[in-house]
Amino acid sequence: MTLPTRQIRQRIQWALLAVAALLLTACSADIEDYKARTPAFDLFEYFEGHTKAWGMVQDFSGEQRRRFEVDIIGTVDGDTLTLDESFVYDDGETQTRVWTITRHSEGTYSGTAGDIVGTATGVVEGNALNWRYDLVVPVGDSEYQLHFDDWMFRQDSDHLFNVTSMRKWGVEVGKVTLFFQRVNKEG
Repeated sequence: MTLPTRQIRQRIQWALLAVAALLLTACSADIEDYKARTPAFDLFEYFEGHTKAWGMVQDFSGEQRRRFEVDIIGTVDGDTLTLDESFVYDDGETQTRVWTITRHSEGTYSGTAGDIVGTATGVVEGNALNWRYDLVVPVGDSEYQLHFDDWMFRQDSDHLFNVTSMRKWGVEVGKVTLFFQRVNKEG
């Protein structure tokens, strides 16, 4: 029994897609790669007070789809960091997100927010934080649950870079890039 040419092509395409996803996963950075990098990244120390950020969203082809600014107020209470984020997009849309982040042992963190599915997990080594979570993203009249693989890199005492891969079914569908600047530590 032979399969029609169309079915063979579809199976080959799915197999190639699966292999590509596996190769991309195998080539990803490991948090341990940053262990000796400085300055050390203390998540609570960096975000306590007022921070501003500027960012963009790119689609799978690299085309910029949106730009935005974020005002962040961080409050530390023991092993809990609350981040109150206010977003303003280039099209005038506004959005807020309030993170509650808990510090655990050995540079590990967990966090929740209203549009986060389940619990985010993070690990810090050296100047880097790798933060992973699923986020419900509105697009037009629909909502999509995307996996975010978020990498933050401390540049110096006041600046931080953030590069995020957004994935659906293991395939990258977009990227978010942010640049953070601390305004003050008092809030």
